[in-house]
Formats: sequence, C-alpha cells, structure tokens
Amino acid sequence: MRLLARGDVVVGLDNLNDYYPPERKRLNLVEVAREARTPEQFQCITGDIRDRALVARLFEEHDFGAVIHLAAMAGVRVSVEDPWLYYDVNLTGTLNLLEAVRAQSRRATFVLASTSSAYGRTEVLPFIESDHADRPLAPYAASKRAAEMLGFTYHHLHGLDFTALRFFTVYGPRGRPDMMAYKVLDSAFGGDAVPYYNGGQMHRDWTFVDDIVSGIVAAADRRLGYEVINLGRGEPVLLADFVATLERLAGKKPELIDKPMLDADVGYTYADISKARRLLDYAPTVSVEEGTRRFFDWYVKRGQAPQ
Repeated sequence: MRLLARGDVVVGLDNLNDYYPPERKRLNLVEVAREARTPEQFQCITGDIRDRALVARLFEEHDFGAVIHLAAMAGVRVSVEDPWLYYDVNLTGTLNLLEAVRAQSRRATFVLASTSSAYGRTEVLPFIESDHADRPLAPYAASKRAAEMLGFTYHHLHGLDFTALRFFTVYGPRGRPDMMAYKVLDSAFGGDAVPYYNGGQMHRDWTFVDDIVSGIVAAADRRLGYEVINLGRGEPVLLADFVATLERLAGKKPELIDKPMLDADVGYTYADISKARRLLDYAPTVSVEEGTRRFFDWYVKRGQAPQ
C-alpha cells in the first residue's frame, strides 16, 4: 500500500496457501487493490515462488527495479514439525528469485525478509548484525540464515545488491492470526485459549508493521551491495506487559495456559537499530502503547473476533 500510494507499479506473487485461512489473505488483497490509482498499477498473480517457470516468465514480462521478497513459510515452532517444507519454500524459493534477478539486464535490488530468530540464544545484547548468528534453534531460523548466506553468494559472484532485513516481532493490522497479539484478542472475545510461555516472562522487541514497512521501502530504494540490517524498535517489552495492554483495551480477559518455554524459543529479543538508522534513515515512531491501540481499533473495525 505504501508503494502504491507513492505511485509505484506493483506486481505481487502469492500462492494463498492454507497456513491460515486464504479468505483473510484475499480480503487483505482487496484492501491493497483499493489503493491503486489505475487497474494497471497493481496486480497479484496466484502462484508459487518454487515454480521456476512462472518466476522466470514474470521477470521476462516486467522490468523490475526492486524485488521485495516477503514470501516464506513462517513460524519458529511449526517449522520443527515440517522442516522439509520450510527449506523447500524458504531456500529453494529464494534461489529461484535470485536466479531470475541474475538473468535481468537491469538487475533489481533484492530485499529479503529475514528474522531476529537467526541470532538464536546469543548473549550479545542488543542483537547486532556483526554477531555470527550461526546457532539457529529451529529450521525456520536456519532456513532464513541460509537464505541470507545465499544472497551473499549472488552478490559475490554476480554483483547483486542484496539487503536482508531481520524483523523483530512484527505486529499490527493484516498480520498472521497465529501471532500473539491476534491470539490474545481472539481469546478475549471468546476464542481458544492461548499458550502463555514461561508465565509471560519473556521480552520481545515488538515492532509495529508501519515502521517495518518504512524500513522495507527504504531498503528497496537503496543499492547497498550486500547488507544484513536489523529492523526492530530497540525497546524490548515484557510479554506479560504486552498481553496486559491488550487485555485493558479489550476490557476482557483472555484465557491463558501456562507452558514452559520451548527449546526452539528464546527469552529475549532486542534489536540494535543503529545500522538501520545509518543506512536506511530508519526511525521507528510507533510505541507499543500506540501500536497496540491501533491494532485493537483495526481488529474491532474489521470484525476479526471469533464468531
């Protein structure tokens, strides 16, 4: 929507899989399409980044100036159950896109959505990009770290401009319903109970989606060679406090089920965003208090509560 608002022509590719209900994804696409000034400004093709022929055809039909690679199988915990799928999508799919960019006469800037999970249980706080990040705790994190490294290979061999953005706990409107903010509100409004790991004694660097979008667009506009850059807020907040804020907004209590922290999880995420400030002019503006209020208002307006 940000790209459309400034006049860019956008071509989307999404397989609309059933990781969560495709109807939600289609509704999101309808809202995005409304921002287009003309029918030609936005199109979304239903297809899979693992389809090499389809990806190649799209690059033959369009002279892309930037590739923003957000497609992935997401979720740390789910990846433990099906690592084959995560590697097939997250690594083979990335390879297909890199090959398509390599074949362009005017090579697009490549922006990869990566993850703070790449840091594993680092003891370096705040998390900084110079960390080796070579001890991922789950297949999801390992697949994203591998994609970052593949990007370096294509930069080294073919001169591609490749920026990997490590997202820190993104929340906000139109996000995945398996994320904590959704699950807490769903439960408060009559939905299922929510696993509450380690009694809520886990810190997360909650980052509102609008700030993440600003970082993505800035990265797409810059040719930086090869870079790995954190996108977070830089202000960790206790999970228990985040849940309490949503509870106050809802005026209802979610049903929380205490569970121990999983082996694939970490107790703390905290982004050093100095590199993002320097290279992308990144300056997150939405506090957790403001972001949760915006998310709650959208959730109620969209009618997301379980029926």
